Amino acid sequence: MPPKQILDLSMLDDTNIISDREEIYGKYLPHRFEFERLDAIIYNNTEEHTIAGYRDLPDDEFWIRGHIPGRPIFPGVMMIETAAQLVSYAVMTSENKEGFLGFAAVDEVKFRGSVAPGQRIMMVGKMIDIRARRCVGYTQAYVEGKMVYEGKITGMWL
Repeated sequence: MPPKQILDLSMLDDTNIISDREEIYGKYLPHRFEFERLDAIIYNNTEEHTIAGYRDLPDDEFWIRGHIPGRPIFPGVMMIETAAQLVSYAVMTSENKEGFLGFAAVDEVKFRGSVAPGQRIMMVGKMIDIRARRCVGYTQAYVEGKMVYEGKITGMWL
């Protein structure tokens, strides 16, 4: 049975873009090229430490050719990377930090469904611990309202 949703998905408006790809990667995250995993941030409550963003998976992503030819599915490791970037964005915007928040741990990850090219993956998160040297966020991902991923992401300042 899936856990309780971090955010009520019906309250999210994907046309209300707080940060687009240009701002996410131009101002907050250092990722480039194939590793720009977020298209937009659509919700960011810095007081409650909750956040939501999405990625539209185009039909020409680099992994499609080799990750299950004939039935491509979004790799789980890329879901985790997308979640990590959401956590990084949440911390960078709420804590006014400079630098780079890198992976320290990934825990309690469960994949509950698949994601295919042409679909939108909605990523939501809630920061559960923010300290001077590390941060922990609980994340979930949805496609068409169905949870496809959940996990804890721990980041540390590099």
